[in-house]
Amino acid sequence: MIHVKGLRYTYPDAELQTLHGLDFSVHAGEIFGLLGPSGAGKSTTQKILIGTLKQYEGSAKVLGSEIRQLGTDYYERIGVAFEFPNFYNKFTVLENLRLFRSLYKVDTINPIELLSDVGLEEARNLKVSQLSKGMKMRLNFCRSILHSPEILFLDEPTSGLDPVNAQIIKEMILKIRATGTTVIITTHNMQAAEELCDRVAFIVDGQIKLIDSPRELKLRLGTKQVRVEYRDGDRLRAKEFDLTGIGSNEHFQHILRRYPIETIHSSEATLEEIFIRVTGRSLL
Repeated sequence: MIHVKGLRYTYPDAELQTLHGLDFSVHAGEIFGLLGPSGAGKSTTQKILIGTLKQYEGSAKVLGSEIRQLGTDYYERIGVAFEFPNFYNKFTVLENLRLFRSLYKVDTINPIELLSDVGLEEARNLKVSQLSKGMKMRLNFCRSILHSPEILFLDEPTSGLDPVNAQIIKEMILKIRATGTTVIITTHNMQAAEELCDRVAFIVDGQIKLIDSPRELKLRLGTKQVRVEYRDGDRLRAKEFDLTGIGSNEHFQHILRRYPIETIHSSEATLEEIFIRVTGRSLL
């Protein structure tokens, strides 16, 4: 679906390269995350993949063709939602979607249906200038999927959303993926990436440090321990044990037999902790 090889990019008048030879592929029907701090090269990579930066070096092929050779029909096949969306502020929510809908040659989804899916149906007659950032983000998501794109590019899709609406968007992304759409997410929100992505690429200083699934990263690089919290009289105590050989660990078995257990769970590393360990960089 997407094949990138030796991708390099330098902005005009810049002395240093922004991207330093990226290599990665994205499979059809996959949710792929480009994860990293601000300035890492995530947005530059995305802009190349959507065709707005064409003076790159190396190869970037999407849907079987080199991006710099693609025409305007490419935009009938992809959807894009930037973190800071632009709309016609004096138009209503519904008028904006109807306008963008009219630009496509392919069949489109009823805007009312999409607005209902993201909880904006009652706001359809409000002017965009009256919307909060979170409402604009949800409207932006609707705009990006109006034409049922084959590939969906999302930049910080849950930014500015409260937990309820962030969950709605995440569920819609998973639903869209289930129809066969390929989704590319650029974000520094590791929790959202962990919940959504089939695979992630850690990108820092224009270089990809690692690519794998969140689960495999946590299993391979996380700490294999189990933590038990238990009551010892009036005191709450906690103990950690190596997961290897836990079934025959006498101390672990003793605690289970003797004390009331409050919680017991594996002590898995978060994706953010693994990112910092691998790259030596924070996400801020």
